[in-house]
Amino acid sequence: MSKTALVAVGGNSLIRAGEKGTIAEQVANARRTARAMVGLIRLGYRLIITHGNGPQVGAQLLRSERASDVVYGQTLDVCGAACQGEVGYLLEQALRNELYDAHIDTPVVSLVTQTVVSPDDPAMREPSKPIGPFYSRADAEERKRLLGWHIVEDAARGYRRVVPSPEPLEIVELDIIRMLVARKVLVVSTGGGGIPVVRVNGELQGVEAVIDKDRASALLASQLGVDLFAISTDTDYVYLNYKKPDQTPLTHVSVSQLEEYLRAGHFPAGNMGPKIESVIHFLRSGGKEAVITSFELLCAAVAGRAGTRIVPDGALPGEAVEQELEEPVLR
Repeated sequence: MSKTALVAVGGNSLIRAGEKGTIAEQVANARRTARAMVGLIRLGYRLIITHGNGPQVGAQLLRSERASDVVYGQTLDVCGAACQGEVGYLLEQALRNELYDAHIDTPVVSLVTQTVVSPDDPAMREPSKPIGPFYSRADAEERKRLLGWHIVEDAARGYRRVVPSPEPLEIVELDIIRMLVARKVLVVSTGGGGIPVVRVNGELQGVEAVIDKDRASALLASQLGVDLFAISTDTDYVYLNYKKPDQTPLTHVSVSQLEEYLRAGHFPAGNMGPKIESVIHFLRSGGKEAVITSFELLCAAVAGRAGTRIVPDGALPGEAVEQELEEPVLR
Protein backbone atom coordinates (compact mmCIF):
# COMPACT_ATOMS: atom_id res chain seq x y z
CA MET A 1 0.00 0.00 0.00
CA SER A 2 1.32 3.44 -0.87
CA LYS A 3 1.92 6.19 1.66
CA THR A 4 1.27 9.90 1.22
CA ALA A 5 3.85 12.65 1.42
CA LEU A 6 3.58 16.41 1.20
CA VAL A 7 6.75 17.99 -0.16
CA ALA A 8 7.24 21.73 0.33
CA VAL A 9 9.60 22.72 -2.48
CA GLY A 10 11.84 25.66 -1.64
CA GLY A 11 12.17 28.71 -3.89
CA ASN A 12 15.77 27.75 -4.64
CA SER A 13 14.51 24.73 -6.54
CA LEU A 14 13.49 26.93 -9.48
CA ILE A 15 15.80 29.94 -9.17
CA ARG A 16 19.16 29.01 -7.71
CA ALA A 17 21.80 31.27 -6.20
CA GLY A 18 23.62 33.27 -8.86
CA GLU A 19 20.97 32.74 -11.53
CA LYS A 20 18.96 35.48 -13.23
CA GLY A 21 15.75 33.47 -13.03
CA THR A 22 15.16 33.18 -16.77
CA ILE A 23 12.40 30.84 -17.89
CA ALA A 24 15.03 28.55 -19.43
CA GLU A 25 16.79 28.33 -16.06
CA GLN A 26 13.53 27.68 -14.24
CA VAL A 27 12.53 24.95 -16.72
CA ALA A 28 15.88 23.18 -16.22
CA ASN A 29 15.61 23.47 -12.43
CA ALA A 30 12.01 22.25 -12.48
CA ARG A 31 13.15 19.10 -14.29
CA ARG A 32 15.79 18.43 -11.61
CA THR A 33 13.17 18.93 -8.90
CA ALA A 34 10.74 16.65 -10.74
CA ARG A 35 13.34 13.85 -10.87
CA ALA A 36 13.50 13.90 -7.07
CA MET A 37 9.71 13.66 -6.92
CA VAL A 38 9.76 10.66 -9.27
CA GLY A 39 12.21 9.04 -6.87
CA LEU A 40 9.68 9.38 -4.06
CA ILE A 41 6.97 7.87 -6.24
CA ARG A 42 9.26 4.90 -6.88
CA LEU A 43 9.50 4.53 -3.10
CA GLY A 44 5.73 4.09 -3.02
CA TYR A 45 4.52 7.59 -2.11
CA ARG A 46 1.54 9.47 -3.41
CA LEU A 47 2.55 13.13 -3.50
CA ILE A 48 1.18 16.55 -2.78
CA ILE A 49 3.65 19.29 -3.75
CA THR A 50 3.64 22.86 -2.50
CA HIS A 51 6.13 25.50 -3.55
CA GLY A 52 7.55 28.93 -2.86
CA ASN A 53 7.14 31.83 -5.28
CA GLY A 54 8.98 34.75 -3.69
CA PRO A 55 11.17 35.72 -6.67
CA GLN A 56 8.28 35.29 -9.09
CA VAL A 57 5.94 37.48 -7.03
CA GLY A 58 8.61 40.14 -6.77
CA ALA A 59 9.02 40.15 -10.54
CA GLN A 60 5.25 40.25 -11.07
CA LEU A 61 4.90 43.23 -8.74
CA LEU A 62 7.69 45.04 -10.57
CA ARG A 63 6.07 44.41 -13.95
CA SER A 64 2.73 45.63 -12.64
CA GLU A 65 4.22 48.81 -11.23
CA ARG A 66 6.41 49.72 -14.19
CA ALA A 67 3.66 49.09 -16.75
CA SER A 68 0.89 50.79 -14.76
CA ASP A 69 0.70 53.68 -17.24
CA VAL A 70 -0.26 51.36 -20.12
CA VAL A 71 -2.05 48.35 -18.53
CA TYR A 72 -4.07 47.73 -15.38
CA GLY A 73 -2.17 47.21 -12.15
CA GLN A 74 -2.39 44.09 -10.01
CA THR A 75 -2.95 43.82 -6.28
CA LEU A 76 -0.65 41.53 -4.29
CA ASP A 77 -3.23 38.72 -4.05
CA VAL A 78 -3.71 38.76 -7.83
CA CYS A 79 0.08 38.72 -8.32
CA GLY A 80 0.18 35.66 -6.07
CA ALA A 81 -2.51 33.96 -8.14
CA ALA A 82 -0.62 34.70 -11.35
CA CYS A 83 2.59 33.27 -9.91
CA GLN A 84 0.82 30.15 -8.70
CA GLY A 85 -0.20 29.59 -12.29
CA GLU A 86 3.33 30.31 -13.57
CA VAL A 87 5.23 28.08 -11.17
CA GLY A 88 2.50 25.45 -11.15
CA TYR A 89 2.71 25.20 -14.92
CA LEU A 90 6.48 24.77 -14.89
CA LEU A 91 6.36 22.10 -12.18
CA GLU A 92 3.38 20.26 -13.68
CA GLN A 93 5.00 20.09 -17.11
CA ALA A 94 8.33 18.96 -15.65
CA LEU A 95 6.62 16.29 -13.55
CA ARG A 96 4.59 15.01 -16.51
CA ASN A 97 7.73 14.78 -18.65
CA GLU A 98 9.80 13.02 -15.99
CA LEU A 99 7.01 10.58 -15.23
CA TYR A 100 6.64 9.84 -18.92
CA ASP A 101 10.37 9.18 -19.26
CA ALA A 102 10.22 6.91 -16.19
CA HIS A 103 7.25 4.97 -17.66
CA ILE A 104 5.12 5.79 -14.62
CA ASP A 105 1.43 6.47 -15.24
CA THR A 106 0.57 9.11 -12.63
CA PRO A 107 -1.73 12.01 -13.52
CA VAL A 108 -0.61 15.50 -12.46
CA VAL A 109 -2.59 18.69 -11.85
CA SER A 110 -1.69 22.17 -10.66
CA LEU A 111 -4.36 23.84 -8.55
CA VAL A 112 -4.59 27.56 -7.80
CA THR A 113 -5.24 27.60 -4.06
CA GLN A 114 -6.62 30.12 -1.55
CA THR A 115 -5.72 30.23 2.14
CA VAL A 116 -7.98 31.83 4.71
CA VAL A 117 -6.45 34.19 7.27
CA SER A 118 -8.04 36.23 10.04
CA PRO A 119 -8.56 39.97 9.53
CA ASP A 120 -7.89 40.27 13.27
CA ASP A 121 -4.51 38.53 13.11
CA PRO A 122 -1.98 40.77 14.92
CA ALA A 123 0.24 40.59 11.84
CA MET A 124 -2.39 42.51 9.88
CA ARG A 125 -1.68 45.53 12.09
CA GLU A 126 2.10 45.12 12.01
CA PRO A 127 3.34 44.48 8.45
CA SER A 128 6.79 42.89 8.53
CA LYS A 129 7.33 40.83 5.37
CA PRO A 130 9.51 42.62 2.77
CA ILE A 131 8.41 42.25 -0.84
CA GLY A 132 9.36 43.72 -4.19
CA PRO A 133 12.35 45.87 -5.15
CA PHE A 134 14.39 48.41 -3.19
CA TYR A 135 13.66 52.14 -3.56
CA SER A 136 15.39 55.38 -2.80
CA ARG A 137 14.05 57.29 0.16
CA ALA A 138 12.25 59.79 -2.08
CA ASP A 139 10.59 57.08 -4.18
CA ALA A 140 9.61 55.12 -1.09
CA GLU A 141 8.02 58.17 0.54
CA GLU A 142 6.10 58.90 -2.67
CA ARG A 143 4.67 55.38 -2.79
CA LYS A 144 3.83 55.54 0.88
CA ARG A 145 1.90 58.78 0.30
CA LEU A 146 0.13 57.72 -2.91
CA LEU A 147 -0.45 54.01 -2.29
CA GLY A 148 -0.52 53.76 1.49
CA TRP A 149 2.38 51.34 1.59
CA HIS A 150 4.23 50.47 4.76
CA ILE A 151 7.93 51.06 4.18
CA VAL A 152 11.04 49.90 6.07
CA GLU A 153 14.66 50.89 5.62
CA ASP A 154 17.48 48.50 4.84
CA ALA A 155 20.52 50.58 5.66
CA ALA A 156 22.68 48.83 3.09
CA ARG A 157 20.31 48.69 0.14
CA GLY A 158 17.55 51.30 0.49
CA TYR A 159 13.85 51.17 1.29
CA ARG A 160 11.37 48.37 0.75
CA ARG A 161 7.65 47.70 1.05
CA VAL A 162 6.46 45.41 3.85
CA VAL A 163 3.13 43.59 4.08
CA PRO A 164 1.43 41.45 6.74
CA SER A 165 2.30 37.77 7.10
CA PRO A 166 -0.68 36.29 9.00
CA GLU A 167 -1.10 32.71 10.16
CA PRO A 168 -2.89 30.34 7.75
CA LEU A 169 -6.18 29.03 9.13
CA GLU A 170 -7.87 27.11 6.34
CA ILE A 171 -7.08 25.81 2.85
CA VAL A 172 -10.17 26.66 0.81
CA GLU A 173 -9.66 23.89 -1.76
CA LEU A 174 -8.84 21.21 0.85
CA ASP A 175 -11.70 18.86 -0.10
CA ILE A 176 -10.75 19.04 -3.78
CA ILE A 177 -7.11 18.26 -2.98
CA ARG A 178 -8.17 15.35 -0.76
CA MET A 179 -10.39 13.94 -3.52
CA LEU A 180 -7.61 14.18 -6.11
CA VAL A 181 -5.06 12.50 -3.85
CA ALA A 182 -7.53 9.68 -3.14
CA ARG A 183 -7.70 9.14 -6.91
CA LYS A 184 -3.89 8.93 -7.07
CA VAL A 185 -3.43 12.30 -8.74
CA LEU A 186 -0.16 14.13 -8.03
CA VAL A 187 -1.34 17.56 -6.87
CA VAL A 188 0.67 20.79 -7.03
CA SER A 189 -1.07 23.31 -4.78
CA THR A 190 -0.83 26.06 -2.16
CA GLY A 191 1.94 27.88 -4.03
CA GLY A 192 3.58 30.65 -2.03
CA GLY A 193 1.44 29.69 0.97
CA GLY A 194 -1.76 30.17 -1.01
CA ILE A 195 -3.57 33.34 -2.04
CA PRO A 196 -4.43 35.12 1.24
CA VAL A 197 -8.18 35.66 1.65
CA VAL A 198 -10.54 36.59 4.45
CA ARG A 199 -14.21 35.74 4.91
CA VAL A 200 -16.52 38.75 4.87
CA ASN A 201 -20.16 37.86 5.60
CA GLY A 202 -19.43 34.35 4.35
CA GLU A 203 -17.79 35.48 1.11
CA LEU A 204 -14.09 35.28 0.22
CA GLN A 205 -12.09 38.45 -0.36
CA GLY A 206 -8.41 38.74 -1.25
CA VAL A 207 -6.08 40.73 1.00
CA GLU A 208 -2.64 42.30 0.50
CA ALA A 209 -0.54 39.89 2.52
CA VAL A 210 1.97 37.04 2.19
CA ILE A 211 1.53 33.68 3.91
CA ASP A 212 4.60 31.68 4.89
CA LYS A 213 4.80 28.74 2.49
CA ASP A 214 6.04 26.25 5.08
CA ARG A 215 3.34 27.15 7.63
CA ALA A 216 0.60 26.75 5.03
CA SER A 217 2.20 23.48 3.91
CA ALA A 218 2.22 22.17 7.48
CA LEU A 219 -1.46 23.08 7.83
CA LEU A 220 -2.33 21.25 4.62
CA ALA A 221 -0.21 18.24 5.58
CA SER A 222 -1.97 18.02 8.95
CA GLN A 223 -5.44 18.38 7.49
CA LEU A 224 -4.74 15.72 4.86
CA GLY A 225 -3.20 13.40 7.45
CA VAL A 226 -0.16 12.59 5.29
CA ASP A 227 2.42 10.07 6.45
CA LEU A 228 5.40 12.30 5.70
CA PHE A 229 5.98 16.06 5.63
CA ALA A 230 9.16 16.96 3.74
CA ILE A 231 10.68 20.43 3.34
CA SER A 232 13.33 20.91 0.68
CA THR A 233 15.63 23.85 1.25
CA ASP A 234 19.13 25.06 0.35
CA THR A 235 20.98 23.05 3.01
CA ASP A 236 21.45 19.30 3.31
CA TYR A 237 20.73 19.29 7.07
CA VAL A 238 19.31 21.42 9.83
CA TYR A 239 22.32 22.71 11.76
CA LEU A 240 22.97 23.86 15.29
CA ASN A 241 25.23 26.94 15.38
CA TYR A 242 24.77 27.37 11.63
CA LYS A 243 27.79 28.89 9.82
CA LYS A 244 29.81 28.99 13.04
CA PRO A 245 33.03 27.06 13.76
CA ASP A 246 31.11 24.53 15.88
CA GLN A 247 28.33 24.03 13.33
CA THR A 248 26.69 20.63 13.93
CA PRO A 249 24.22 18.82 11.62
CA LEU A 250 21.14 17.20 13.09
CA THR A 251 20.38 13.77 11.64
CA HIS A 252 17.66 12.27 13.86
CA VAL A 253 15.84 14.38 16.43
CA SER A 254 12.60 14.22 18.40
CA VAL A 255 10.05 17.01 18.28
CA SER A 256 10.75 17.93 21.93
CA GLN A 257 14.47 18.16 21.26
CA LEU A 258 13.79 20.37 18.27
CA GLU A 259 11.61 22.64 20.41
CA GLU A 260 14.45 23.00 22.90
CA TYR A 261 16.87 24.00 20.13
CA LEU A 262 14.32 26.49 18.81
CA ARG A 263 13.93 28.10 22.24
CA ALA A 264 17.73 28.27 22.53
CA GLY A 265 17.83 30.49 19.45
CA HIS A 266 19.45 28.12 16.94
CA PHE A 267 16.91 28.83 14.17
CA PRO A 268 16.50 32.51 13.15
CA ALA A 269 13.04 33.79 12.29
CA GLY A 270 14.17 34.97 8.86
CA ASN A 271 15.76 31.67 7.86
CA MET A 272 15.22 28.20 9.33
CA GLY A 273 12.81 29.30 12.07
CA PRO A 274 9.50 29.06 10.12
CA LYS A 275 10.48 25.65 8.75
CA ILE A 276 11.22 24.33 12.23
CA GLU A 277 7.99 25.77 13.62
CA SER A 278 6.06 24.23 10.73
CA VAL A 279 7.52 20.78 11.35
CA ILE A 280 6.72 21.08 15.06
CA HIS A 281 3.14 22.08 14.24
CA PHE A 282 2.75 19.07 11.94
CA LEU A 283 4.11 16.57 14.47
CA ARG A 284 2.23 18.08 17.41
CA SER A 285 -0.96 17.78 15.32
CA GLY A 286 -0.54 14.03 14.97
CA GLY A 287 1.99 13.83 12.14
CA LYS A 288 4.21 10.76 11.99
CA GLU A 289 7.46 11.96 10.45
CA ALA A 290 9.14 14.98 8.86
CA VAL A 291 12.39 15.55 7.00
CA ILE A 292 14.29 18.72 6.08
CA THR A 293 17.02 18.57 3.44
CA SER A 294 18.01 19.71 -0.05
CA PHE A 295 15.91 18.41 -2.92
CA GLU A 296 18.96 16.58 -4.30
CA LEU A 297 19.05 14.42 -1.13
CA LEU A 298 15.32 14.10 -0.66
CA CYS A 299 15.01 10.42 -1.53
CA ALA A 300 18.03 9.51 0.59
CA ALA A 301 16.60 11.53 3.48
CA VAL A 302 13.24 9.76 3.26
CA ALA A 303 15.11 6.45 3.33
CA GLY A 304 16.95 7.60 6.48
CA ARG A 305 20.39 7.99 4.89
CA ALA A 306 20.65 11.81 4.71
CA GLY A 307 19.07 15.04 5.83
CA THR A 308 17.39 15.80 9.14
CA ARG A 309 14.63 13.44 10.25
CA ILE A 310 12.22 14.62 12.97
CA VAL A 311 9.89 12.19 14.73
CA PRO A 312 7.33 12.34 17.55
CA ASP A 313 8.51 11.84 21.10
CA GLY A 314 9.05 8.19 21.93
CA ALA A 315 10.14 7.11 18.47
CA LEU A 316 13.59 5.55 18.30
CA PRO A 317 15.93 8.32 17.12
CA GLY A 318 17.97 6.04 14.88
CA GLU A 319 15.35 3.67 13.55
CA ALA A 320 15.34 3.10 9.82
CA VAL A 321 12.47 4.28 7.71
CA GLU A 322 10.45 1.36 6.47
CA GLN A 323 9.37 1.82 2.87
CA GLU A 324 6.21 0.13 1.63
CA LEU A 325 7.19 -0.31 -1.98
CA GLU A 326 4.58 -0.27 -4.69
CA GLU A 327 5.39 -1.22 -8.25
CA PRO A 328 4.81 1.73 -10.60
CA VAL A 329 2.19 1.29 -13.30
CA LEU A 330 4.04 1.00 -16.58
CA ARG A 331 2.95 3.04 -19.57
